[in-house]
Amino acid sequence: MRFARSVSRAPIVSILSPVWISIAVSALAFARVECARAEEGAGGHYMPGAAASFVDALPGRPTLAVANYFMYYNGSASGQFPFAGLIAFDLHSRAYADSALALYETPLKLLGGDYTVGLAIPFVRLEVEGKITTPSGNTIQKSDTATGLGDMTLYPIMLGWKKGDLKTDVRFGIYAPTGSYEKGRLANLGKNYWTFEPVVSASWLSSKIGLEVSAYAGLDFSTRNDATDYQSGDVFHLDATVAQHLPLARVGVFGVGANGFYYQQISDDSGPLTQVRGPLAQTLGGFRGRTVGVGPDVSFITKIGKTDLVAEVKWLPELSVENRVKGDLVWFKLGLAF
Repeated sequence: MRFARSVSRAPIVSILSPVWISIAVSALAFARVECARAEEGAGGHYMPGAAASFVDALPGRPTLAVANYFMYYNGSASGQFPFAGLIAFDLHSRAYADSALALYETPLKLLGGDYTVGLAIPFVRLEVEGKITTPSGNTIQKSDTATGLGDMTLYPIMLGWKKGDLKTDVRFGIYAPTGSYEKGRLANLGKNYWTFEPVVSASWLSSKIGLEVSAYAGLDFSTRNDATDYQSGDVFHLDATVAQHLPLARVGVFGVGANGFYYQQISDDSGPLTQVRGPLAQTLGGFRGRTVGVGPDVSFITKIGKTDLVAEVKWLPELSVENRVKGDLVWFKLGLAF
């Protein structure tokens, strides 16, 4: 009962992202960055943990929400990967992505759901180093850095439904190739292709006992990279959070739990590089990526005047990886709903 009274003082709000790693965006799916993870570039637009908890659900009322999502990734791999028209191996990468996010839940109804639109604009820094084979057959060490605008994420349509403590929604995200891209460069701020991402979600946060169970499932369909003639395969991703939320004195609600993720490429890559035997004497082939991980999640909710504030921090180590760089993700999310 104390939890219910605390929630009435600091309403549970949802601040969304894209890319995004680009959104990077959460509910905006965080604007993603190319930080050495598979498909091409060893990874697609979606980053695990971008949309995973109650923070990423729609607000459930007409409002404007703004947020800042920061993502840090550090990983390495000894395998070989297609990178901007090259085959690279013995890779190490670091990515920093800071995204400005905005969404507006309108008073309009569509199919009985609340209609919302959103946008995430990411600023990215990448540091990538590894070995590549030159056209003459020599193996050289190569390192690249890049800083600037990444791929933006747009959400032209999000529909949310609320029944008691349960929120459900469907959303359609579009990752636009707005980040700079150069063939032959390891650190590219953009992917140089579009990705279309339908997502369904459910988030239950009990107003009586403070228990949360949330899950977000999405499919990513990408266009061909016309600079390298490379087609990345389709991807399924699932993020889920289980957490306990408790009142913290009279200042707000504190939550602690775990976020787990599953990312699986469900169709093969295609293009010239998939048929090439790389420096490790392996043919890339379909190059399907997969990663599974779990880590701690901490959140805080409060109210400042009439404005809702929510913050979340989580550390997500990758535990089982195929055809991707293996590393750790750190997310920090801070949002306001007016």
